[in-house]
Amino acid sequence: MYYKRNLEEKVRKNLKNKKAIIVTGMRQTGKTTLLKNIYSEISDDNKVWFDFENPLDIKKFEDIDYNDILENIITEGGLDRKKRIYVFIDEVQHYPTISKIVKYLIDHHKIKFVLTGSASYYLKKLFPESLVGRKVLLELFPLNFKEFLHFKNENVGKYLKIKTKKNITQVDYEIYDKHYEEFVEWGGFPEVVLEENLESKKELLEDIFSSYFQNEILLLADYRKNDKVRDLILLLATRVGSQLDLVKLSQELQITRVTLYSYLSFLQATYFIHLISPFSKSIDREVSGIQKVYFCDNGILKIMSSLGSGHLFENAVYNQIKLFGSVNYYRKKTGLEIDFIFDKQIACEVKHTASPVDFSRLKRRMVNLKVKKGYIISKNYTDMVKRVIFGQFL
Repeated sequence: MYYKRNLEEKVRKNLKNKKAIIVTGMRQTGKTTLLKNIYSEISDDNKVWFDFENPLDIKKFEDIDYNDILENIITEGGLDRKKRIYVFIDEVQHYPTISKIVKYLIDHHKIKFVLTGSASYYLKKLFPESLVGRKVLLELFPLNFKEFLHFKNENVGKYLKIKTKKNITQVDYEIYDKHYEEFVEWGGFPEVVLEENLESKKELLEDIFSSYFQNEILLLADYRKNDKVRDLILLLATRVGSQLDLVKLSQELQITRVTLYSYLSFLQATYFIHLISPFSKSIDREVSGIQKVYFCDNGILKIMSSLGSGHLFENAVYNQIKLFGSVNYYRKKTGLEIDFIFDKQIACEVKHTASPVDFSRLKRRMVNLKVKKGYIISKNYTDMVKRVIFGQFL
C-alpha cells in the first residue's frame, strides 16, 4: 500500500517548470518510494527511470559527448525526441559528473529531470553554482506526526480539525495519546512506523544506522578514523538538548578541534544530526557560538542511548517545529534557559507536564528578550495553563 507524503505536492507543482527537481534527505525516509509513485502517475509515456546504484544504468551516462547520452536515454526508454522527456534518476550521488550532463541537457533539450540523492553534503558539491536557476532542492525528512497518523490509517481530517480547536479537551488529547507515545519512542522512519513488532522495529533501526554508516561515512566520506566518527555519534546521543563543549569532546575522542568540526559538519549536512545556535540580542552575547545538538529521528536516538523520556520528547519537539522555520535556543551563564526560540519571535519551553509556574517563568524571560509570544509545549495533558500546546498537536 502506498502512503502519501506531504512533500508530494511540491514535487508535482515543480514538474511543470524546466528546473531539475532534486529530492534529498537521509536514507530510508522514502525518497525512492515517493518518486516512483509520481513517476507512475505521469500519464505521458515519454519517461524513463534510472537507478545509479546499478552500474549498468550509470554506464548510459558515461559518453564524452552529451548528445550521445541523450541518444542513450531515448533508446533506453523508447522515447519521442519531439516531445518533452521526463528522466528520473535515483541515488545521483554515485555519479558526480551527472550535474554537468543535467545542465547541458536542460539548456539544449526538452528534458525534465527528477533526481534523488541521499546526502546533502555531496549534493551541494554535485550541483554547484553551474546549476543556479536550474534546480529545485526539496528535502524529505522522517514522518511528522500527521504523516505518522496517516501511516497508521487514522482519520487525518479529524486530527486536523481537533488541532485547530482553541481549547483541546482531555477527550481530544486521549484520542492520539498512544500514537504520540509511539512516535516519541520509535520515531518516524516509514518502515519502522509500519512495523508492529517492537523487536523488529529495533532491528530495522539498527539496519538504517548501519546503512547510513556504511554508505555515507565509510563509502562517501572515507574518513581515515571511522571509529572516531562512530564514537562521536555515541557521545552526541547522550548530549541531546545540551550545549556542546567542543574542547571536552575533542579531548575525549583524542582528535583535534579542526577534525571535530569536520565530523560535526558532515553529520549535520547528511541530516543525521541538527545543530542549533543560541538566540542573542546585541546587548547579550554571553553564549555566542555554543551550539546544542538534536538527532534526526527519535528511533535512531533510542537505539544509541538510554535517555529518559524528557530528552526524547524534547528531541521530537525539535524535529516537529524545525519544519516550519528557524529554531534557536536561549541560555544565560546563570542557567536561565528557554528551550527554543522559533523564527526569532516565539519562545517555547518544553515540559513533561505544563504548570502555571512554568508559564510565569517563561513570561519573565520573554520580557528580558523582548519576545512577545510564548508557549509551553507539554507532553502530558493539563487544563490548568493557558497558552499550552500539546506535543501531538504541534
